[in-house]
Amino acid sequence: MHIVVIGSGRVGSDLALQLSEDGHHVVVIDRSREAFRRLGSGFNGQKIVGSGFDREVLMAAQASDADAFAAVTNGDNTNILCARIAMEKYGIRNVVARIYDPQRAVIYKRLGIPTVPTVQWTTSQVKRWIVPNDDSIAWTDDTATLHLVERILPDHLAGRAYTSLELGGGARAVSLVRGGNPRLDVEALYAQEDDVVHFMVPRDGVAALDQSLRGA
Repeated sequence: MHIVVIGSGRVGSDLALQLSEDGHHVVVIDRSREAFRRLGSGFNGQKIVGSGFDREVLMAAQASDADAFAAVTNGDNTNILCARIAMEKYGIRNVVARIYDPQRAVIYKRLGIPTVPTVQWTTSQVKRWIVPNDDSIAWTDDTATLHLVERILPDHLAGRAYTSLELGGGARAVSLVRGGNPRLDVEALYAQEDDVVHFMVPRDGVAALDQSLRGA
């Protein structure tokens, strides 16, 4: 994947390094050249000094060819502006913006911009948004026969009761995070877009679960 990351602070640099190590082509944009020092010498992606909403900078970053975009500067307005440009101007499908004011998150969600408040932010969470097919496993039991995996609910399953979902691989939804709030009453809930769902699944069922979530 070709991924653009706006901001090379603690979160942005950590995210860029992890994505690069995973084999993705990563472009990091920051106003300060000094900020790139956090990337170290091991980063093999592209570094561009400039603004994440500057047209020439985004052209240099090949934003029109990007598969994913993360705006993780220390300014809410900058992150939202960059995210909107990425979605509306360049048609990037997987976009996420870091947000410091959680009360704004509801407004931005209505605009179709996924946001994560800074108090809930982790690098793994943003990877779930911009690399939705990430097949990482959150937990495995001592016998290595049962896995706990975290997946973002695909849009085509929204509106259906969790108890009625036909999940491959013998998987079962055991908890979820909705709007930043953890929920354990999964059996009483209907699926919503952007639910972050935790599935318990046998070791050999992860691939089948992912296939059913893709609608294949």
